[in-house]
Amino acid sequence: MTIFLALLGQRLRRDGVQLLLWTTGAALLAYLTKVSVAQAYGTEEARASILAVVMANPVILLFRGLPSGAGEGAFMLFLIFPFLALLAALMSSFLAVRHTRGDEEIGRAELVASTRAGRQAPLLATLTHGILANAVLATLCAVALTATGLDIRGSVVSGLGAGAVGLTFLGVGLVSAQLMRTSSGANSLAVWALMLSFLAAGIGNAIGTPSNDLQRMESSWLTWLSPFGWGEQTRPFADDAVGPIVLCTALGMVLAGVAVALQAVRDLGGSFVPERRGRPGAPATLSTPLGLVARLARPSIIGWGFGGLVTGILATTLSGVIRDIGVDNPALEQIIRAISGGTDMEQGTVVAFFTMLGILAACCAVQTVCRARQEETRGTAELVLSTPVDRVRWLAGFVIVAFVGVLVVIAAALVGAAAGLASREGDWALLGDVVITGAGQIAAASVFIVVTAVIFVVAPRLTIPLGWALVLVSMTLGLFGPLFGFPDWVVELSPMGVTPTVTSDGIDVKGLWWLIAAVAAGGALALGLMRRRDLAPAG
Repeated sequence: MTIFLALLGQRLRRDGVQLLLWTTGAALLAYLTKVSVAQAYGTEEARASILAVVMANPVILLFRGLPSGAGEGAFMLFLIFPFLALLAALMSSFLAVRHTRGDEEIGRAELVASTRAGRQAPLLATLTHGILANAVLATLCAVALTATGLDIRGSVVSGLGAGAVGLTFLGVGLVSAQLMRTSSGANSLAVWALMLSFLAAGIGNAIGTPSNDLQRMESSWLTWLSPFGWGEQTRPFADDAVGPIVLCTALGMVLAGVAVALQAVRDLGGSFVPERRGRPGAPATLSTPLGLVARLARPSIIGWGFGGLVTGILATTLSGVIRDIGVDNPALEQIIRAISGGTDMEQGTVVAFFTMLGILAACCAVQTVCRARQEETRGTAELVLSTPVDRVRWLAGFVIVAFVGVLVVIAAALVGAAAGLASREGDWALLGDVVITGAGQIAAASVFIVVTAVIFVVAPRLTIPLGWALVLVSMTLGLFGPLFGFPDWVVELSPMGVTPTVTSDGIDVKGLWWLIAAVAAGGALALGLMRRRDLAPAG
């Protein structure tokens, strides 16, 4: 028991800052959404009108929850629950891989296994760690909602529903770590499972059956194939069902049991999915550090690019629909104008979706630069730097590939936007607005490249948690800030809040020149400081 507690304490210390950001971020998002709903949709009639629009255009449900009525609490959870569950799922899957396959990669697991702890105690400590993390997230979300005056039972079900989805993906992460040979492969497998599950829940809701009064949606069978769909079936502040919570928790524990069984029959450092055999001879592109980074980052960039393609399609496909329904729905028009800065409905919809695109591009950028830290902790960076490759050139490779990744995501979105216009025979003049808005997001996402690079140079152990935390904060300020009623100067702290937009009077460049200056200064600072920085081992 003493060894187990020591291992658990070590995990809690390592993840203290990260878990604080994940859990308090989810709770803060829940609290601010409730405040925003109370301000923007203070009457049941306003909420009912939005739900009627959703039923008429169910594609909106791809990114929202399951409508369960026009009550204030139920409506709020319809807007925010998928995002709360998504935060819990990402937190849990990353946690599981970090303390299992990640520790095996850097040799920590082998050292621990050579002691009395053996091989099973670390895995059980990681499982307990994940359970505690989700319990904290569920508790903070429930407290945040209760603090706004909502019903205690519904608040508790909301928090438990999000935490239960997190437990499911804790199990997914543990199993992925057993199957894949590397932590990046395990994380990729877990994230793909997460995104497919998220999409299945959204599609299942979209093809469901609306009630006669257009206030409630009965989802299709497809939703029941997804843990996100199970979480939404709790229907907080309406049905307050606990059965789906038990189902999510049970699946998570079953998957954890599978992970324990798999670990017992494999060698330390081994995997059930073997690495792909390499070519007899390496291609010429791998003879440079830039080519090596591009090869390492290629799968993730392709994944983020696919997300950009879907975002672009939805931006132009839904712009005409939202323009038409906004005429009869002032509440919806208010949302779009708040996010877009006062442009007309069609342009505003493009701005709103491309703000989300900027978040995707920033995620691609941060993940690519964070690979530098992963290479450093695994010891592979030392091998590269033992050749005639200096530190500045090595880091520059990650920065350049991250920028290329941003371009790929934005370009994919532009292709998707053009396809969306072609599919509905839309106004091709809108494509110009799309290009301008997308170009602005390149500058915004590039800020995260250099900021993460500076963190990597100055405080390497904070590279991954702080880099992702900045993306989360920027998303909250840039995407939700206008809806939450934040002052303009607070919203503009997010790079996504000061990107150029198209207005009826022309192009508003906003803070474009500041963004470009920040990118240039940050890049020079990171590369300049890298000259004097020694390699930092894993912490």
